[in-house]
Amino acid sequence: MMGIAAASSDSAAIVLAGVAGLVAGAMSMAAGEYVSVRSQADTEAADLARETHELATDSEGEHRELEEIYVARGLERPLAREVARQLMQHDALGAHARDELGITDEMSARPLQAALTSAATFAVGALIPLLAVLLVPAAQLIPAIALISLFALVLLGGLAAKVGGANLLLGSLRVGFWGAAAMALTFAAGHLFGALL
Repeated sequence: MMGIAAASSDSAAIVLAGVAGLVAGAMSMAAGEYVSVRSQADTEAADLARETHELATDSEGEHRELEEIYVARGLERPLAREVARQLMQHDALGAHARDELGITDEMSARPLQAALTSAATFAVGALIPLLAVLLVPAAQLIPAIALISLFALVLLGGLAAKVGGANLLLGSLRVGFWGAAAMALTFAAGHLFGALL
């Protein structure tokens, strides 16, 4: 939107660019997230298939492997051996998936959920500057889009940092800086190509 606003003061073109950017960005984020998480899910499935085969063909070796994991975590060997024995009796694949491979039901890859979440969060973020175009007079669009977008980026960067337990100020500044840089480059490209066309 900054690029189109730099090249043209036509509000309809800016809104069209904003809507197109929202749809394209949300779909791009969803597709990228789906492909990435689907690859992770495929890797997890292959790991579980290999582990199932190993349990069927070398149960004792798999028991020793689990025992060594618990010893490395600080259990004394007799206790580690007993824990491994009991867990393998209860759910051998589940124990190896969790403790050897790091795969749990709660953390397993969910490609469709990841894709939908990514698309939705992008769309919500893209709505912020789009609303600015709808609410602000044409003469003030460029500063309004820049300021409203930058404020939202700083706020969301800080929120993400807080939720993640990171430094609030650093998170806000990082997202704000890169957002401002992206807007400046987009504006410069729109201004340059708008003048050439």
